[in-house]
Amino acid sequence: MRLILVRHGDAHAGFHGPIAGPTGCRGLTALGRAQAVALCDHLAASGRVQADVLVASVLPRAIETATLIGPGLGLEVLYQDCGLCEVHPGGADGVDWSEYNDRYGSFDMEAEPDRPFAPGGDSWNGFHARVHATLERLAREHAGQTVVAVCHAGVIMASMRLLLGICDPATSAHLRPTNTGLTEWERDQSGGSWVLRSYNEATHLVGLAAMERPDDQSVAIPPDAAG
Repeated sequence: MRLILVRHGDAHAGFHGPIAGPTGCRGLTALGRAQAVALCDHLAASGRVQADVLVASVLPRAIETATLIGPGLGLEVLYQDCGLCEVHPGGADGVDWSEYNDRYGSFDMEAEPDRPFAPGGDSWNGFHARVHATLERLAREHAGQTVVAVCHAGVIMASMRLLLGICDPATSAHLRPTNTGLTEWERDQSGGSWVLRSYNEATHLVGLAAMERPDDQSVAIPPDAAG
């Protein structure tokens, strides 16, 4: 089984404006749509991925990206999977980042890994448990297939921590997957192990303007948890 994780395109989501759960997410920017179209064209021209299944998280920015790249794979989105979502913000969904500390108090998810982001939301440990369960479920349900899953930076980074055995995030570097970058895992069905085949392939973005959104450090959460 091959699992190709694709980060969504540049989106109206980050550490400014509304916290972008299902309510707060406003989809892709113009750049994000251009990135997704560039990936679609690359997939169609190169034949890099011969996929059997295309899935996406339930967040608008992932669904929009998956819909745009689908023609390059010759696929439509088969289903939306909440297990592929970024950190669930719970009651903070749609709340402006500038109001977060006043409502919920400042904290560091890595330092307090069992504290939820907000009531009804994920904790650091809960998020990683969800991602791990989702990866294993996809491997079981799509044995022998190639699955393209459009998801989020946090999910891709969690896959690296979980499947490469990086146990202590306090001692690890933070990787930042590029918008629409491809990360490929292969599951050994006989032994049950995972092999990392590629990380953050993004040659399709050559020639597109790069836009970096500055991080707001007023809330100490991992930098991959907003994407």
